[in-house]
Amino acid sequence: MTTSQGPAVSVRHATAYWTVGPEQGELRSEDLSAPGPGEALVRTLYSGISKGTELVVHHASVPACVAGAMAAPNQEGDFPYPVKFGYLTVGVVEDGPDGWVGKRVFCLYPHQDRFVVPVGSLTVIPDGVPARRAVLTGTVETAVNGLWEAGPLLGDRVAVIGAGLVGGMVAKLLAGFPLERLQLIDVDPAKRAFADALGVDFSHPDDALADCDIVIHCSASQEGLQRSLRLVGDEGDIIEMSWYADRSVTLPLGEDFHARRLSIRASQVGMVARARRHRRTNAQRLALAVSLLQDPVFDVFLTGASTFAELPGVVQRLADGTLDALCHVIEYPSGEAQSAESPSTVQPTEATR
Repeated sequence: MTTSQGPAVSVRHATAYWTVGPEQGELRSEDLSAPGPGEALVRTLYSGISKGTELVVHHASVPACVAGAMAAPNQEGDFPYPVKFGYLTVGVVEDGPDGWVGKRVFCLYPHQDRFVVPVGSLTVIPDGVPARRAVLTGTVETAVNGLWEAGPLLGDRVAVIGAGLVGGMVAKLLAGFPLERLQLIDVDPAKRAFADALGVDFSHPDDALADCDIVIHCSASQEGLQRSLRLVGDEGDIIEMSWYADRSVTLPLGEDFHARRLSIRASQVGMVARARRHRRTNAQRLALAVSLLQDPVFDVFLTGASTFAELPGVVQRLADGTLDALCHVIEYPSGEAQSAESPSTVQPTEATR
């Protein structure tokens, strides 16, 4: 490895968030090796909590049959627990190959204050994207993949059900398409202000317009998926972007599902959508996602912040509903505030049930 000419950085320890039991999380200190050839040492600036998936992990609800498929790229441990899980991390390279030191990067890495990965795992953040906003890169990637799966066309009528983090992101990207109409649908009337900020029409499910060419479902609810069947037009497509984990869902397929020749297709970000799989890599998809974040409207998705030391309690508050958020940002100590040579002073803590 050709290292930079800057001052050498030696890190002996890192601190990471682990799920250690059902609704139990803690910060753990662990050894951190020096970067090898083709690797970089990254100091974390921010990470984001992807509430839907991370709360499934927090509740120990990942089905055993898909535990391998649902593992995050840099996950340690196995489901249900103990497991180090997460994938919305932004940092700055402190040591690595020539040309990498000082670069701001996004990585699909769990919540950890410093980490070492191959440089191929890093996505360089463009100058026009603030580091805090860049935690959304993984969610934008999910939305891009869903739109590649859906394939909206000129003049289409599209509905997005569920005005959460993923649904809002899908609607934001669709707002730039030449559609005949686009509606963001949610049962919570307070989401209207969120839709207004994104520049898309809002509707309660009871008032939503039917005969859609495409319905993209993101509410992770049985009722939302049932509503999708009613809103999509004959021979139309429903793109299911929700993950139900170990929950069962009942659908009225005995009604007009067959007569109207409807289709339900799953979209999952772990693999590039079939329509682009042979011409786009995961790295290219991530580079596209982070480039889209130059639009400041994406800041509306960042709905709160806490320190890294508070993370176990924050996850529990998200789980029990006392904290509401789209993407909650975790802020990490600066390099000056926390010595690179010493173990983290943060002691393991357990989230209260």
